[in-house]
Amino acid sequence: MKIVFSRKGFDSGSGGGSSPIVDGKPISLPIPDTKGIARTTYGDLGLGDHAARASRGTYGADSLCHHDPLFTDDGRCILGQVHSSQSHLANQGVGIGDVLLFFGLFAGGGEAAHHRIFGYLRIEEIVPLADASKETRARFLALNHPHALGMHGTNDTLYVGAGRRARQASAPLRLTVPEGPVTMWHRPPWLRRAEISYFPDKDANWPEGRMYRVGNGQEFVADVGDREEPRAWLAQVLAEIRA
Repeated sequence: MKIVFSRKGFDSGSGGGSSPIVDGKPISLPIPDTKGIARTTYGDLGLGDHAARASRGTYGADSLCHHDPLFTDDGRCILGQVHSSQSHLANQGVGIGDVLLFFGLFAGGGEAAHHRIFGYLRIEEIVPLADASKETRARFLALNHPHALGMHGTNDTLYVGAGRRARQASAPLRLTVPEGPVTMWHRPPWLRRAEISYFPDKDANWPEGRMYRVGNGQEFVADVGDREEPRAWLAQVLAEIRA
């Protein structure tokens, strides 16, 4: 089994700011549309004012956004991935039964900018869009998923399965340690040296229970095999998201 920490939503490079925490709830802002493919605006999602504040007026209710990951009302999630990030997932052997934990940059509710988990997807289906039938593509076109609306690359792929957004910005879902910086995370007790992709193998120098996230990359993959400790940790995280 693999646990994937998947970076999504607004940050200083995409959107220009942090996603907000409002009344104790994390609200992940999709990144702006840069392909001219999307049909969904921030206003369509009820996020126009939040996008305007987070981007300091660069984006607003009428701005198109890349609505991905896309969560449905019946407890499903669809994530699109492409280019080197998709190649990385494929090369790491991410597949059916693996879980993506979506994290992003958040601020608000008395908390400075920090990384936190805001949702998950347990993979049940993988759809390479270049080979998808019209009927298969139609399922995702009906949802206006941006990767179904237009190919973003030759390896454009959808990951589909059960998934939910967190309804509270609880402490167990916060990745950044209280003292910061943003990229210094709590290290789960099960995580072994060099077990997660894109993290440098220098944890002998990390403080106890801490780990540094590198700046690049979207998908950080930990292969946990059949070990019980990471599975128990994951179950607690998913329960916290569902709470």
